[in-house]
Amino acid sequence: MKEKLKQLELFLKSTRLDRAIRIGIGIAVPFAVLYFLGYFKYAPAIVVGAFLNAPGDIPGSFKRKVNAILISIGLTMVITTIILFSKPFLPLLLLALTAITFIVSLISVYGFRASLVSFSGLLAMVISFAIQKETAHEIFVQVALMGVGGLWYLLVSFIFQKLTPVKDQNQLLSDTLLLTGEYLKLRAKLLTKKTKRDEHLKQTCVLQNQINEKHETLRESMLTARKRSGRSHYEEKQLLILLSSINIFELIEAKHLDYKMIDAIFGKRKEFLKASITLSKIMGNHLIRLSELLIQNDNIPNKDSLLDALSKANESITNYIETVKLPEAREGALVLKNLYDYQEQLLQEIRIIRRVMANVKEASKVSLKRQDSSQFLTLQEYRLNVLVQNFSLDSTMFRHSLRLTIAIVFAYVLGIVFEIQNTYWILLTILVIMRPSYGLTKERSKDRIIGTLIGAAVAVGIVLLTHNQVVYAVLAFVSFILAFSLIQQNYRFAAALVTISIIFLYSFINPNAFEVIQYRVIDTIIGAIIAVVANYLVLPSWEANNLKQVLLNALKMNKIYLLATQELYQNPSKHKLSYSVARKEAFLAISNLNASFQRLTQDPKSKQKEFQLIYEIVTLNQTMTSAIASIGNFISNHKTTPASIEFNVLIKKISNTLQMSFDSLDDIHIKKKVDKETVEDAQEKLLGKYQQLSNIRDENIRQGNTALDTDTLHSLQEAYLITNHMNWLISLSENLKKATERYHSSIIEDQ
Repeated sequence: MKEKLKQLELFLKSTRLDRAIRIGIGIAVPFAVLYFLGYFKYAPAIVVGAFLNAPGDIPGSFKRKVNAILISIGLTMVITTIILFSKPFLPLLLLALTAITFIVSLISVYGFRASLVSFSGLLAMVISFAIQKETAHEIFVQVALMGVGGLWYLLVSFIFQKLTPVKDQNQLLSDTLLLTGEYLKLRAKLLTKKTKRDEHLKQTCVLQNQINEKHETLRESMLTARKRSGRSHYEEKQLLILLSSINIFELIEAKHLDYKMIDAIFGKRKEFLKASITLSKIMGNHLIRLSELLIQNDNIPNKDSLLDALSKANESITNYIETVKLPEAREGALVLKNLYDYQEQLLQEIRIIRRVMANVKEASKVSLKRQDSSQFLTLQEYRLNVLVQNFSLDSTMFRHSLRLTIAIVFAYVLGIVFEIQNTYWILLTILVIMRPSYGLTKERSKDRIIGTLIGAAVAVGIVLLTHNQVVYAVLAFVSFILAFSLIQQNYRFAAALVTISIIFLYSFINPNAFEVIQYRVIDTIIGAIIAVVANYLVLPSWEANNLKQVLLNALKMNKIYLLATQELYQNPSKHKLSYSVARKEAFLAISNLNASFQRLTQDPKSKQKEFQLIYEIVTLNQTMTSAIASIGNFISNHKTTPASIEFNVLIKKISNTLQMSFDSLDDIHIKKKVDKETVEDAQEKLLGKYQQLSNIRDENIRQGNTALDTDTLHSLQEAYLITNHMNWLISLSENLKKATERYHSSIIEDQ
């Protein structure tokens, strides 16, 4: 019960409910004010304007939010005008319907915020079919009032922003810490859950993508805010939490271990890994609790459990050495020590977040130069050239725009032929459900139909119990707000609530509620079927055919990241910023690759060409990024020896192999080679350095000098990690080259 009350509190304090309330106020206030003033006839148009322009109100830069809503207002007014003037002339209306659907849907090529503006425009087009205005005067009044409604909603959004200026960012930070905590716990399972490793790795791909999306939104919001006036103390604290959350995520990424090596070293002695696994789980749960405290007003949990778990992880190293005995225990002990060091760094970042949230003054000081911070922003390009580049059947968004246009026009013509009462309900269903991805469209169609049936059943039950119009009005309003607050979390439940809201809203127009329910269900099913069939048959965009460019970008960014790590090893202080930027770009590229693979899994089995090969390539790219991150993380947090000639030789070998993978996939046949003997010699020398240090240590132990000084330990750690990870990267890059060559061959055969 306590857990349910906590979840209810988090929901009531969430920005999801907050944004739904904004929409509710944007709708309710005009109705109420104009009703009491005696101008109620103008209320519907203003309300429609407010509703249509709400989608652009999403977290991020306030300036971009305002610009999006203003563009949305202009777009919805123009589209409504065109449709209303075209309605008396069927050929002209069909032409307008076709042109608007295609052109406006193509705006989505400019990114997520643009896609919401596009949705507002298309929604205005569909709703225009429900508006009955015939004369030019009536049409212009309707459009003008819709513009007023849009500006009214912008004012509501502005007021909410001023009243709670940090609420959106707090929610995003909370969501980020929650996802990061879950991710850390999931990665801990990979150490011992050998049979479920593939399943867990696929789950990590989903979480990686979600975390990267949160980080991108937070970067845009925080790093572009108040450039002239500076940041407030509270914003400094939020920025520090963001930086620590990014560091935690990158540390987790950097510890993508060679699990085959772990299995080989520890074999049946995996009980020595349990302390590390427990520590990761405790830290993950602690992050989840901190995420809740960003929303709740409660005390920060005691840190004793974290420190105790860290102490036990350290003790497990000693226990392992005492059980297995040196020198046989050295390799396993170094693995455990590297794992301990990484977890200690994670704990340091968690403690920074704790101190910031506890208002420790020294913890909330952060310095980030503007010219440096701008390099971490992924800026959306809004030039006409972006649209021109996507004007091709090779573009996923172009194909989606054509597909959506055909589906919308077909549905409207179907409505005319069969004299369907509310054709625009079918159009609305298609618009809301249809996505570029077949899998997502199918999933949303299923949720929409089930949600509509549930909502209709609930509405029937309420109608049978009462015929009170006041009850209908209250339920319509409450269900509307709840629907918009849950639409991202639970689309099926949101669809049920939307259905309830619409049914009771239409009950004011048509007293026969059962007739409204009947038409709503039938039109939703028709729209969902058209959306799914169109996605499958009309210019289908299967993810297997769209994967090439995403793969090329991942290979390119991994190579850049590898070379940035080489520069960091040579001069850590000079190349820290360029390394961090390259790391961020590599992580984003891998996140996009993971997202693409997730979409592939949602396509029909018959369309998942070379699924296992693609999964192998995705996994190899992911593992390479993490292996590079592991080296970079060690260099950043330890005093290292100068980069050796052998290290540079192996970097060149791995870089060239990655380039060969890129070239083979991109139909370029220029192959750069590094002499095989040179590479093998470099590998032997790196291994020799580690063996030399091990032999010296063995000799000291034989002479009774069992104490291990910090410098020797760090030298052993560095030699062991660099040797193993470079050999691992060579193996990964070679496997990746073979896999990409096989993948390229399969593409050619299918063409």
